[in-house]
Amino acid sequence: MGKIVAIVGRPNVGKSTLFNRLTESRQAIVDEFSGVTRDRHYGKADWQGKTFSLIDTGGYVKGSDDVFEAEIRKQVDLAIDEADVLLFVVDTTTGVTDLDEQVADMLRRSKKEVLIVANKVDNFDRLADIHAFYALGLGEVYGISSISGSGTGELLDELMLKLGDFNETEELDLPRIAIVGRPNVGKSSITNLFLGEDRNIVTPVAGTTRDAIDVRFNAYGFDFYLIDTAGLRKKAKVNEDLEFYSSLRSVRSIERADVCLLMLDASQGIESQDINIFHLIQKNHKGVVILVNKWDLIEKDHKSADRFKEAILNKIAPFRDVPIIFTSVPEKQRVFQALETAVKVYENRCRKVKTRELNDYILPIIEAFPPPAYKGKYIRIKYATQLPIAYPAFAMFCNLPQYLREPYKRFIENKLREKFEFTGTPIEVFFRQK
Repeated sequence: MGKIVAIVGRPNVGKSTLFNRLTESRQAIVDEFSGVTRDRHYGKADWQGKTFSLIDTGGYVKGSDDVFEAEIRKQVDLAIDEADVLLFVVDTTTGVTDLDEQVADMLRRSKKEVLIVANKVDNFDRLADIHAFYALGLGEVYGISSISGSGTGELLDELMLKLGDFNETEELDLPRIAIVGRPNVGKSSITNLFLGEDRNIVTPVAGTTRDAIDVRFNAYGFDFYLIDTAGLRKKAKVNEDLEFYSSLRSVRSIERADVCLLMLDASQGIESQDINIFHLIQKNHKGVVILVNKWDLIEKDHKSADRFKEAILNKIAPFRDVPIIFTSVPEKQRVFQALETAVKVYENRCRKVKTRELNDYILPIIEAFPPPAYKGKYIRIKYATQLPIAYPAFAMFCNLPQYLREPYKRFIENKLREKFEFTGTPIEVFFRQK
């Protein structure tokens, strides 16, 4: 099992900057406001050829009425439970605060290995200021600047000694499933239901999850990576940089996934923003399953689901071969069916059709329904093959590819769908000069 290191500390001491420095990424959202990191955030870091997992936690705040700060405190507890070593980040420019003492108290009780990281040692004069933190009684203090990276080498050397020997776990070749959708449709709630723990902060405030988090899901006969994402927003609403990063991250999550579970809110129907996300998934050639969530809150008769389904399919046409599942997270309605379907769609996306089988099937159809002549020229398709790429794509070789029109492409695609199981995955058909 890989080793886990958690970065903890009160808000605004530079935990996320340190996280980004160690993971060499822009993974955590960093901003000038205090309390921006609202969720535990996972990344991979390596030093001396060894890789470990890093958790960036929300700022630790005690005795506060703020709904997030209580949740952030819980996140730190969870991080302490999960981590092998804790990096306790403090701010050299402010010295020891009451909050630092409260966090130190909590860390001492945890009986875990702790390294005190005195951040913001941006010049030589500040190096003397780190000695104040020995008063916290947690041993050695490491002065660093997470912005410039100075001092991080010594910190990582010591961290490796504390972690001891460990075997690295390679990331397995498993399906990657992303949960996407507009804010507040229930993405975090469904993730928590799958994982059986409060991995994300779930509060009834839209747009709470600002960071994407990957988790391996291995239970009930399933085994895949779950990519939870920040809610995608309408462009106009992306006014603070923070939201911009989150939207960017959702797009990145779609790009990294094999299959996307696109969640809609049953009470709001399918909106233009949902269709944009759908097209984004389609454009990236990812598998898709549509989940109509909060179905328990809808007044319905025996035809409601059919009507709803038809409305969705009409809006996403011409790509209509998409599974639609009506879910309710609190009622646990059909949520595991959603996972089963996602895994099935993953298999469809990986499906390879033998060239001979493909030609035996499609060429007689083309002969019976040839492409319409264009400017008196007849188009003859001689041969078809599936391309060796990650998603279903087919090349048809013909004499005049430039004269083939979109409707005929769609006709071929529909015929392929009739015969071979490609439900939930976009198909590309290319016509090439033979």
